[in-house]
Amino acid sequence: MVLDLWKQIKKKQFSPIYLLYGTESFLINETKHLLTKYALNEEEAEFNLSVYDLEETPIEVAIEDAETFPFMGEKRLVFLNNPFFLTAEKSKSKVEHNIKRLEAYLEEPAPYTIVVFAGNYEKLDERKKITKELKRKGIVGEAKKLNENELRSWIKERAGLNNVEIEEDAIQQILTLAGTHLSMLTTEVDKLALYATEGQKITAAMVDKLVSRSLEQNIFDLVDKIIHKKIEEAFRIYYDLLKQNEEPIKIMSILSGQFRLIYQVKELARRGYGQQQIAGLIKVHPFRVKLAAGQAQLFKDEELTEIMKMLADADYQSKTGGMNKELLMEMFLFRLQGRRA
Repeated sequence: MVLDLWKQIKKKQFSPIYLLYGTESFLINETKHLLTKYALNEEEAEFNLSVYDLEETPIEVAIEDAETFPFMGEKRLVFLNNPFFLTAEKSKSKVEHNIKRLEAYLEEPAPYTIVVFAGNYEKLDERKKITKELKRKGIVGEAKKLNENELRSWIKERAGLNNVEIEEDAIQQILTLAGTHLSMLTTEVDKLALYATEGQKITAAMVDKLVSRSLEQNIFDLVDKIIHKKIEEAFRIYYDLLKQNEEPIKIMSILSGQFRLIYQVKELARRGYGQQQIAGLIKVHPFRVKLAAGQAQLFKDEELTEIMKMLADADYQSKTGGMNKELLMEMFLFRLQGRRA
């Protein structure tokens, strides 16, 4: 797990070989950043940091660099991006790699160099000898999407990096308001840490005051207001989004996606699927499924079907009827409120 790697890196417990792969590119990039920060100082990085794209450069060139003694420092750091030969994917690259040369290096890596293989690949080809060797000789970090518990741990870790603590209810509130995208969460936690100042705790009140709501969260809130027949508050959210220059068509599209998600969660739950299984089937984060499941209980199947039809009609009219798009959205909200009355 990548989060465990970070703890080792911060203690300067380095491996000569790392293998980072997965679809969560933020985790891979953050691991690279931490390795650079803790393995080299600014002056050393100028001379002892190298980056290669293995779709453009043969592996033997990078290995020759890795075997070169550091200049003005104790460590060299070599990033090897896009090691496509570790996967079953077809690459357009015409570069031929001397894999035997790499296998020889793995048997006796330079003790003064940290070599990092990094690729945004969902899977590696475990049948290949070189993949097995890399996983056996190096430290592996799989950068996969974090589940809710891992996200909570990650937020705590991020707060700790800023020398502050964070309360549990504040973590829940951040996830609710900002969503599950790590880049967004990083921005928000760092901002909250600056506000809290070193040594203090981040509270839920601070989160409410400072965290920017994602567009998806605003749509979630809009649906929630309609469910509870708070039409004035629903319109206030909609008009706030317009003031933020959000396009009515985009709002309608995300709203459609939210109701589609609620319908899918409701239907799959009825078939006996758990929330983790549902998240895997429809390819959304389990935390979003958890929130949608709560809303799904407040709708009947026929209501959801009718709402999705209303949204599809509104979308069609916006593209073919020439009607004012803002007005179409307002009409939808009024019609929806009427059906929930």
